[in-house]
Amino acid sequence: MLLKYQHLRDAYEHVRADGGDPFNVTFDSVVSPTEARLGGRKVMLLGTNNYLGLTFDPSCKAQAAAALQAEGTGTTGSRVANGTYSGHVELERQLARFLGRREAMVFTTGYQANVGILPVLAGRGDHLLLDADSHASIYDGARFSEASVTRFRHNDPNDLKRRLKHLAELPGQKLVVVEGVYSMLGDTAPLAEIVAIKREMGAYLLVDEAHSLGVLGKNGRGLAEQAGIEADVDFVIGTFSKSLGGIGGFCASDMADFELLRLVSRPYMFTASLPPATIAGVSRALELVAAKPELRADLWRNASSLYHGLAAAGLPVGPTVSPIVSVQVQDPQIAVLMWNRLLELGLYVNLALPPATPSGRALLRTSVSAAHSIGEIDFALDTIIATGVEFGLVNEARHLTAAQ
Repeated sequence: MLLKYQHLRDAYEHVRADGGDPFNVTFDSVVSPTEARLGGRKVMLLGTNNYLGLTFDPSCKAQAAAALQAEGTGTTGSRVANGTYSGHVELERQLARFLGRREAMVFTTGYQANVGILPVLAGRGDHLLLDADSHASIYDGARFSEASVTRFRHNDPNDLKRRLKHLAELPGQKLVVVEGVYSMLGDTAPLAEIVAIKREMGAYLLVDEAHSLGVLGKNGRGLAEQAGIEADVDFVIGTFSKSLGGIGGFCASDMADFELLRLVSRPYMFTASLPPATIAGVSRALELVAAKPELRADLWRNASSLYHGLAAAGLPVGPTVSPIVSVQVQDPQIAVLMWNRLLELGLYVNLALPPATPSGRALLRTSVSAAHSIGEIDFALDTIIATGVEFGLVNEARHLTAAQ
């Protein structure tokens, strides 16, 4: 039955032969947003997507604990059965207010938000236009849809326009799907240009703000807020598992009859709803996003320090400063060895290997948090650069010059 995965098993064993298992790291304990214990050793966390560090916020934990005591460990039912509690409804209202939208609906995971929404927005005879670097959940949602799917080149508005023109005479609605911040290199979508094309061609626009919610915009609403084009975004998708420190996902919109989506989205209808403790913790985290802009200031200070420090040392990072800072490594084997070496030195980052990466390069992917201290960022810089020198990615003379 599983022989068809033999090639994957061989590749997996090859990666594990070089040391630890980068796809199955099991921490002994996680003791803060930036520190864990692994194999009895202290490890600094630099690959968690915990952008605002709210997983250990005292008020979030207290609110979650109170809900746990009052309403139990789970709902044991879907939203359309017995799984809608007052907290679910209030969180949806809170999300809608925060985003300036008429309606919002909550899913049990961020993955489910895309898988649950895309197939009901675009059906047979419609057209989905996806950025080529879209997240797996977007591709899976498109696959469950009966719409035709067209990919356009990553962050290329001209290619999007060309493809929309090709579809202009065909019947059916056109829905363009992009992300606020792309999860591998941390680059952002050119939303202003995409909105202009969307208007001209009569298309709809969905923006997945999974990695930009809480991170971008004056109020933390994401890239659409930062770009000043929120009114032109028809649907906003997001997750609770990044800046909000929990789990779950949502879709928000001003679209008339949005409530009907609850009756046609199968993942929404047939998955048990989020437990009360998660809903309560996320609700408090959303309040903190609005009330504490200093969290974003700390996050961007740390991101800028890490990005510019690695770039100055000669390491190939992404195209722009972002809380996602990835070092690109041409040779996947070297990337695996570097990942193991970093972990040995007490630094946990993510390893991403082709074909799941842009341009077919391996990535040592970091995600910065507002909770990282200046000292922790300095430790990360020193450790990554020293490892880059060790494996020939950084010229030692250049590193010494940059350090001076």
